[in-house]
Amino acid sequence: MGDNLMHKVHASLMTITEIGMLLYWVLAFALTVGFVEIDPELMYSDYQNPLIVAWNWSFLPIDLAFAVCGLFSRFGNVDRTYSSTLGIVGATLMVCAGTMAVSFWSLTGDFDFTWWGINLWLIILGVWALLRNSRSMPIQSL
Repeated sequence: MGDNLMHKVHASLMTITEIGMLLYWVLAFALTVGFVEIDPELMYSDYQNPLIVAWNWSFLPIDLAFAVCGLFSRFGNVDRTYSSTLGIVGATLMVCAGTMAVSFWSLTGDFDFTWWGINLWLIILGVWALLRNSRSMPIQSL
């Protein structure tokens, strides 16, 4: 695949993932206030435990930050340097969010293919973004 096509594929995957994360939190809010109901089998493990609910909501700031930074880096009206920086920040936060979730479930011995898959996707896609950005950034001397 050509570099331009790879860039388009990567940008599309990032955009879909970031919008998906925003939609996840809209759904989580709608579920919390009773606007929707979800089959318990689709929820994360121990989803009725207040401590686990708090753990899940603790991801709201980092998830929103990576989604907004990433989307703004591609669609915001900002200088290329700021756009690149926002992309790096967003990708770093994406990797952190995925790693934190996988680490928690590893420590608790909980394996659910869906939830692990989503968070491994965040890690892989975020690392891919960081590698792509590191290749295009000029190295500055100290």
